[in-house]
This record gives sequence, structure tokens and C-alpha cells, in this order.
Amino acid sequence: MSQALQAVRGMNDILPDEAEFWELFEETVRSWLKSYGYRPIRLPVVEPTPLFKRAIGEVTDIVEKEMYSFIDSLNGEALTLRPEGTAGCVRAVIEHNLIARQPQRLYYIGQMFRHERPQKGRYRQFHQVGVEALGYAGPDIDAEMILMGARLWSDLGLDGIELQINSLGQAEERARHRTALITYFEENAELLDDDSQRRLHTNPLRILDSKNPALQELCAAAPRLIDFLGPESLDHFEGVQRVLRDAGLPFTVNPRLVRGLDYYNLTVFEWVTDRLGAQGTICAGGRFDGLVEQLGGKPAPACGFAMGIERLIALIRDAGGEPAGPAPDVYLVHQGEQASRLAFRVAEGLRDRGIDVLLHCGGGSFKSQMKKADGSGATFAVVIGDDEASTGEAQLKPLREDGGAQLKLKVDDLAEAIIGQLIDSDEEEQEHG
Repeated sequence: MSQALQAVRGMNDILPDEAEFWELFEETVRSWLKSYGYRPIRLPVVEPTPLFKRAIGEVTDIVEKEMYSFIDSLNGEALTLRPEGTAGCVRAVIEHNLIARQPQRLYYIGQMFRHERPQKGRYRQFHQVGVEALGYAGPDIDAEMILMGARLWSDLGLDGIELQINSLGQAEERARHRTALITYFEENAELLDDDSQRRLHTNPLRILDSKNPALQELCAAAPRLIDFLGPESLDHFEGVQRVLRDAGLPFTVNPRLVRGLDYYNLTVFEWVTDRLGAQGTICAGGRFDGLVEQLGGKPAPACGFAMGIERLIALIRDAGGEPAGPAPDVYLVHQGEQASRLAFRVAEGLRDRGIDVLLHCGGGSFKSQMKKADGSGATFAVVIGDDEASTGEAQLKPLREDGGAQLKLKVDDLAEAIIGQLIDSDEEEQEHG
């Protein structure tokens, strides 16, 4: 007997009960995004490796340590499983000339891949909702994206999620700050860990994002980027804050919030919670005005954010959210050759009327089938034996409490009876709701 194979570490199966939960979540997300005018875009899972090196930055943890990259043995092309979605989305917008027609509000949902140490809420294959707005220059779109997050938490019944914002300014402002940072960290070089030493002259801003507890005091006293911002960057940041204040949305300005990707400028933001341990960020993003030009397109402003689905699902469960899985309206029980032939026709006829039907397969006694019908969560059982089949009839049996009496009906009358009882049940629930 050959050895059983298992999934790759950090790449998890999502089994039916869990997958139904995910689908309910995704339906909520799609409805929320549609209400703000965002349209779906579907992107390849595999992209050319240079795309991520150019977009994310070569001196980043993602590019240096975490990407699943390989050489296509068929044509020698360097390819990478996407570690994030923005670069691919911008590539698609440029390739298909989408912004030339009009500004774009886009979203995508799908798998991302990073070779990290698997832990709660962080896996090597993980899922993101990515939201991108391209062609909008003002602070209004930044603020709207942040307000969108607040609405989604409300729609999902979540609380205790805090908003942190910062401004990274523009390239020349970051350059002046970078010089000051290098000087500061050089003066304290003996306190830096190996990772920070390595980044000192390549990407010192990322030192501020270090999770090493020994560096926290040092980083807290480092020169602040916000003190190097010019009037235009400060006006943009104030414009974002003004909309948030007008909306009554609490926030904290976190001067150490830099984000892990090199393409950000001006506004950056994170939604964080203390309910997921160390991995507390559930949604993050910001403005990336230079990325379209950086990837070969005509200069265009852009802003976006991403949400980790695994983390949000964990948070929903932590808050007690456990929606019941969808149940069929009807479980169709049948026994006997004639009955089984009729059962298929009845099932399809009910589906034609919009009724969800689970048709029993695999044989078995009426008793065992009724047990399965009860366990299915169906509202009704439709029972057909050869006696009923010979007269073109079926038994309609309510399976839930207060479902009414069992009826014997012509199969052509089943749909009307089921629909009528489902409507009555919905109206009763609304009256008592």
C-alpha cells in the first residue's frame, strides 16, 4: 500500500462546512464592494518574477525570503506565484489600457503565496480581497476606502477594530528622512540586530517596522517621517483626516506605520485588532501613485487595500459568528424501480420552480432514508414509493416543528404546495422577528 499524500505545509484544504462559511462571507464582501461601485477583475496566479521585484522592491522580506519562484522548464521563463495582488492588477490595467478610458474601481478575491512560518491567521497559501482605485488623485478616495472598511466591519458584526493612519509623503521627502534615519541608526549601530544592520543602507525605513522587542525603544525615538513632509503632502493627509473626522470615525496617527511594500506614498492605513495574537492587522493599504509608471504605464494616481480572508474568518468566529450552512428545501425519498424513475422527474420539476432539492442516492430502506432527510436540514421530505408512483402521487412531509400536516398530493401539485408553505413560514418569522 502506497503512503498517503498530504497537503503542503501551510497550504490548507477548506472543507465543505468551512467553505460554506467562506461563501457567505464572500457574498457579503461582493455586495459591499458593488455598493461602492467596484467591479471584479480576475488575475493570473502566476506572474513574471521581474514584476514583483520591480513593484514590491528587491530589498524586502517578500522578495528576498518569501516568494515561490521557479524557472518554467518548458521555456526558461522566470515565474512567481503571486505573493500579493496589486502588482498583477496594475500590470493588467496597463496591458489592457483600462485607465485611458476612465478611472477604474476594481477588486479581486483569490489565493496568494508566501513562504512564511505558518501560524494562526498566516499561511503559505492564503486568500485576500484586494481593492484598487486607479486614476483618482485626491484625498477623497483615500478616505472613502478607509470608510469602506468601517462599513464592512459593521456588516460583519465585528467590533474592537482600530484604525491607524500615516503619511509617507513623496519620494524626495522620504529621501531626506532616509538620510536622517541612516545617520540616526549609524550612531546606534551597536543596538541593531543582524536584519536591521543589513537593511541600514538599503531600506532603513523597514527597520521602523521591526517586530524585535529589543528595537522598539530605539525605533520610537527615531526621526519621524511626518516631520519631513512638505505643504502638499501635509494638505493631502489633512484632507483624509478631515473626512474621517466629519464621518465620526476614530483613528490614531501612527508615525511608525510604513507598510512592507516599497511602492506606497502619501496615505497608508491599517485596521488592527488585539484578538488574533501577534498577527493583528486584518486590512491594510494606502496610496501608490508611482507604481503605474514604475511598471511601464503612463503616470497615474492609485490607491488600494487588501484584507486577509483567513484572519477575518477567524475574527468572525471569535465574535461568535457561526451562520448555519445552507439546507435544501426538499429531501426526496424514494424506493422501488418505478418510484426511482419518477423521483428524478419530480426533482427536476421542483428545481424548475426554484426549489432546492436533495435527491436521495444509494438506495436503502424508507427508515434509513428518512433519517438522512432529517439530518439534511431540509424543510420537507417528498416520499415516493411504487404505490404512489403508480398513481402519479407523492407524500409531502414537513420535517421541521410546526410544519403542518403530512399531505398526499399529485406530483404536479407539489411545487405550489411547497412554495405556499415556505412563504407562510417566512411571513411568520418576520412577524415574530
